[in-house]
Amino acid sequence: MVRRLIQLYLGLTCYGVSTAMFVRADLGADPWNVFHLGVGKLLSLNIGLVMIITGALVLLLWIPLRQRPGLGTISNVIVIGLAADAALAVLPPLESLTARSVLLGAAIIVNALATGMYIGAGFGAGPRDGLMTGINARTGWSVRTVRTAIEVTVLLLGWAMGGTFGVGTVLYALTIGPLIQLCLPWFRPRKAVAVSALA
Repeated sequence: MVRRLIQLYLGLTCYGVSTAMFVRADLGADPWNVFHLGVGKLLSLNIGLVMIITGALVLLLWIPLRQRPGLGTISNVIVIGLAADAALAVLPPLESLTARSVLLGAAIIVNALATGMYIGAGFGAGPRDGLMTGINARTGWSVRTVRTAIEVTVLLLGWAMGGTFGVGTVLYALTIGPLIQLCLPWFRPRKAVAVSALA
């Protein structure tokens, strides 16, 4: 249990750091962070605060979907936003395109590792992932359809509000799935990995 808790909070912290890395790279972020950046620009708020507010609002959508949050869900709402703002406070803006490109690649890798860590800890889905699985369970629509619809919607809304859409957004979309699939078994309990391998 202690190991899983450490893994959960380390993973959520690293996820927040990866968000800050996307911001400093300024070459495009994942769809939800394009949305967070857009809202932040529109309302003049720090991205971390926007992430916390958005996570809390998304949790309200769980109520009609009859989803139940876990420790990981609540922690996700709070820790990632705080970690993102803390990392932005120490990461300076970069001018060099080469440095920004390297930072973008590192951000994607850190994001995949962080996702594997907090999901593998097994304390419940994040609010955005829970929204996806809840809609899937209530409507019968495929996870792929629901996930795509949500991601495209928040991406377009974020871009319309001034969020950073760019090559990083496309690169993230193409690589994050395979990277998470690679990383997730590293952070799951050995028994769960063995069961998955037999399934």
